Amino acid sequence: MKRFTGQDRSITDKWRPATLAVRGGTVRTDIGETSEAIFMTSGYAYDNAEEAAARFRGERPGMTYSRLQNPTVEMLEKRLALLEGADAARATATGMAAMTAALMCQLSAGDHLVAGRALFGSCRVLVDTILPRFGIETTTVDARDPDAWAKARKPNTKVFFLETPSNPGLEISDIRAISDIGHDAGACVVVDNAFASPIVQRPMDLGADVVAYSATKLLDGQGRVLAGAVLADEKWMNDIYLAFTRHTGPNLSPFNAWVVLKSLETLDLRVRRSCENALKVASFLEMRVPKLLYPGLASHPQHALAMQQMAAGGTIIALFLDGGRPQAHALLDGLELIDISNNLGDSRSLMTHPASTTHASVTPEVRASMGITEGMLRLSIGLEDPADVIDDLDQALAKAGL
Repeated sequence: MKRFTGQDRSITDKWRPATLAVRGGTVRTDIGETSEAIFMTSGYAYDNAEEAAARFRGERPGMTYSRLQNPTVEMLEKRLALLEGADAARATATGMAAMTAALMCQLSAGDHLVAGRALFGSCRVLVDTILPRFGIETTTVDARDPDAWAKARKPNTKVFFLETPSNPGLEISDIRAISDIGHDAGACVVVDNAFASPIVQRPMDLGADVVAYSATKLLDGQGRVLAGAVLADEKWMNDIYLAFTRHTGPNLSPFNAWVVLKSLETLDLRVRRSCENALKVASFLEMRVPKLLYPGLASHPQHALAMQQMAAGGTIIALFLDGGRPQAHALLDGLELIDISNNLGDSRSLMTHPASTTHASVTPEVRASMGITEGMLRLSIGLEDPADVIDDLDQALAKAGL
């Protein structure tokens, strides 16, 4: 019986994103299962000793250990690569495992990293504190300004690292311009694409070399598992990334890989609907709060750039209240439908106060440089009826004196 593998590029290259999200990378066993199998195994048996030795030498195909390969994880990796338009992908246990591995695999003592200053809190700690402990020089810049990237380059610059839209201020970076500047300096350009997903934005199409994800967010999209991913061309993945992760082991478990595989089947539907909902909610909030940022609105200072490199405005809204932390917390405490949570990209709408949660680990000075005020709130829009989300925000704003 012919088994569909989903790995023949002559077939998959014809498919559109929604189809790839359902069928890309699928491998079926002789049983002929329609849903991907979960291979809960740590190791693999060999027909003979020479077969084992040949696999470890890389001379024969096949799996050796689930720290390196697993059939379920590999299906997820192939599907992600197809969605992203990348040669290769490697799944990790968390988003921060992906970010850390994507940077540390190519940086050594004496190298220089340039990073956008607006990053997820743990990424700023990685850039500001952890990498310098290993002798890696780091510089942060206003990622919105291509000239700032150009001026920050040094002879030892090896990596540019940015996220766009940024967490939580939704700053938009010109991926193509920054990639050109980085390549001119001989630097590898790494983009955290977690806020967009490959449905909204594909950084490699705009010149980026490496894309990293917290797959915990939109790729799972239902708040169930932690996961991450790194995507790049085959040469970088084999020569640089695998040499590092082979011995450090940031791998994703087969079960979590299976959960994300199932989530990808609805990724196109979920992301597009959440983006539609977010635009409606942002349009309402823009009339009710002192300041609001949403890339899909013309009021966003980089709306034109966002619409050039993004298919939609995304699922995240940043709003700013004049009453500081007390008023921001009062709004959160007044919510009845929306959950207070530091996660995002969920099917449920979630809201958090970045200064006291996701970015509490960085100094007040760093938060100020990133535009994170005490009155700032980050709202992740889910799949509920947007009218219900608006009603909840309306009553919570009233409770907070707005």
